[in-house]
Amino acid sequence: MFFLNLRMYMLLCVMFGIVYALVTMVSYSMGIESFAFYAVFAFILIAIQYMVGPKLVEWTMRVKYLKKEDNPQLFQLIEELAEKAKIPRPRVGISQVPIPNAFAFGRSLKDSRVCVTEGIMRLLNTNELKAVLGHEIAHIKNRDVLTITILSVIPLILYRIAFHLLIFGGGRSRKSGQNTALIGLAALIFYFITNLLVLYASRIREYFADRGSVVLGNHPRYLASALYKLVYGSARLGKDNLREVEGIKAFFVNDPSRAKNELKELAQVDKDHSGDIDTNELQSLRASQIKLTGADKFFEVFSTHPNMLKRIKKLSTYIKA
Repeated sequence: MFFLNLRMYMLLCVMFGIVYALVTMVSYSMGIESFAFYAVFAFILIAIQYMVGPKLVEWTMRVKYLKKEDNPQLFQLIEELAEKAKIPRPRVGISQVPIPNAFAFGRSLKDSRVCVTEGIMRLLNTNELKAVLGHEIAHIKNRDVLTITILSVIPLILYRIAFHLLIFGGGRSRKSGQNTALIGLAALIFYFITNLLVLYASRIREYFADRGSVVLGNHPRYLASALYKLVYGSARLGKDNLREVEGIKAFFVNDPSRAKNELKELAQVDKDHSGDIDTNELQSLRASQIKLTGADKFFEVFSTHPNMLKRIKKLSTYIKA
C-alpha cells in the first residue's frame, strides 16, 4: 500500500501548494503581509471537519450502532477481518436506508466505524458480504478515510475565497479591484481543478481497497459479484432514495447514482444471466479487452468511483493461475 500513500501525500502537497499560492496572492492584494490569518482559517476548517465529520455521516445515514448479540454473524465477520488486518475492531453499525451498500469512516484507527445498510444485508450472501466488509476494513487500514476528508476541505477553502472576492471583492482603487477580481477568478478555476483531484484520489483509494479485500483472503469473484449485485440493487431504487445520500456517496463501495448505466455494462459480463459473476466469467473478462466510450471516460473523471467495468476487470487480474 506504499504507492497509495505516496500518491495521496503527493496530492496533499500539490493541493496545499495551490492554496498557499492563492492565499498569498489574496493577502498581497488586500494589503495583508502575514499569511498566518489564512493558514489558521484553513486549519480551523480542517479541524471542524475532523471533529464533526463522523457525526454528520451518522446523522445523514441514520446509523444505529450494534452490540454483538444484535447480529453475531456480522460482528464475527468484522472481527476476523480486523484481526487479519491487524487493526482494532471498528464499531459496527447499521444504516437505516434502503440503498444496498457499506461504508467506513472515523477519525483514526481507534475511532473507526464500519456500517452496512439494511439493503445490503438482504442482498448479499455471506462470502459476498465478507468481501465488501474486507473492502471497508482495507480503507481503515490504509488510513485513506482521514486523508480524503482533509483533501475535500481544500476545494471548500478555494470556493470560499472565490465567493468572497468575486461577490464582495473590491479595493481601495480601481487597480486593486481589478487584481482582486482576477485572484477571485483564479480561485474559482483552482476550485474546479482541486475538486477533480479529490475525485481522482477517491478513485485511487477504491482500487486499493479492492486489492486490500483480496489480501485479507476474499476471492476476487465474491467482491466482483457483490459489486454487480450492489449496482443491480441501486438501479432498482427511485431517485428520491439516491438523492438522500448524494453528499455521502464517496464513502460507499460504489456510486449508486451511476448504477443504471453500469448495470448495462456488467450485464455483458454475466454471460449465463445468473445474477452474479463467477470465476469463469471473471477469467473471461481478464482475457478480453474492454472499450469505454468517450461518455464513459468523461463521466468517470467527475465520479468518486472508478468505472465499474474497469474495476471488475482489475479484480480479474488478482485471480491466481
